[in-house]
Amino acid sequence: MASDYIHVDVETVQSPKKVGKPCGDVVSYRRTGAGTLVICADGAGSGIRAHIGAQMCVARLFESVLQGFSFRKAFSKVVETMQQSRDPDKPFVAFSMAHIRPDGNATVLSYDAPAPIFVGRHGASVLPNRPFSLHDGLAVESNCPLNIGEGILLMSDGVTQAGIGYGPNSEWGTDGVVRLVGESLARNLSLEMIPHLVHRESLQRWKGNFGDDCSVTLAYCRNGQTLNILTGPPVDRETDHDVIARFLEMPGIHVVCGGTTANIVASYLNEPLQVEQEPTSTIAPPRYAIHGIDLVTEGAITLNQVYNIMDENMDDLSEDSGVTELRLLLNVADRVNFIVGGAKNTANNDISFLQRGVLSRKILVPHLAERLERDCKLVTVKYV
Repeated sequence: MASDYIHVDVETVQSPKKVGKPCGDVVSYRRTGAGTLVICADGAGSGIRAHIGAQMCVARLFESVLQGFSFRKAFSKVVETMQQSRDPDKPFVAFSMAHIRPDGNATVLSYDAPAPIFVGRHGASVLPNRPFSLHDGLAVESNCPLNIGEGILLMSDGVTQAGIGYGPNSEWGTDGVVRLVGESLARNLSLEMIPHLVHRESLQRWKGNFGDDCSVTLAYCRNGQTLNILTGPPVDRETDHDVIARFLEMPGIHVVCGGTTANIVASYLNEPLQVEQEPTSTIAPPRYAIHGIDLVTEGAITLNQVYNIMDENMDDLSEDSGVTELRLLLNVADRVNFIVGGAKNTANNDISFLQRGVLSRKILVPHLAERLERDCKLVTVKYV
């Protein structure tokens, strides 16, 4: 079944004012079930002091959202602090934060920062904005819906002010960035190339002197690939069919991990459960097969072996097994949904499992989720 997940890719290019010194800008993003949050922060000045100020700003914004503050409330609280920091001795930071929700609707809040640019399929434009109800009218809000192949470009003022002071027509401003993006789209260049082109043009306008820290980041939407993994029977056996029905209705690729789980799914589908007759691997457990399911594997050992090779080069995974196949699926997935059954598995308590270091689902799945999130994937875990 095809996935209807809208995935937001983020492409960023940065350079410091002085080669070999820290960049005074910080760009970072987080991906959750509520959407993708992208922040471009520009610390006053340059070098390590500016970088630390920008890093603290970004950390505070993410922490506020993590603690349950709304997108706007988190923004407001940090702006209030910055308003009190308009002193050369204090770490002032200008910043923009864009929140792109799962349906593609986007909101950008900007504080003393260059205007965000809408990047469409065939052209670009400065996003219209309105004052955000804060002191001095320095904060503005922009809203727009994003479709597949569209995005939002954020940048520091080292980009828009590039070339300033080098004579007539040397600086380009936000309108110049819009023109370059539009020309790039007209040439059918890929979206991920746009930040690189904007950054390169900025450095050229600074005439190689790196007049300021320069940062460009583009958050753009594409069709995402979803991988759904059902592992372990539900706690309540009477909910087996309801859990499986919901699992099968989830858009994307479907994987079942575990012999008992596979038997329940096969029974629900009224399909035979087949076992791989001539496995080529001497290490990985044999695969199963159920008509209508993309991949069926053994449970605990397979998942543990997948976790053990998460950091290995994909080119080295030449073995044909359920372990390598699941690892490859995890690699191409943008969103991974784990549905974890809570029924006790007495096999996991076997002394041989403990001697071999085989972790139970309860322990292993959070480790897998954390590792996948480090690869910038959206991961959800639901226990049933």
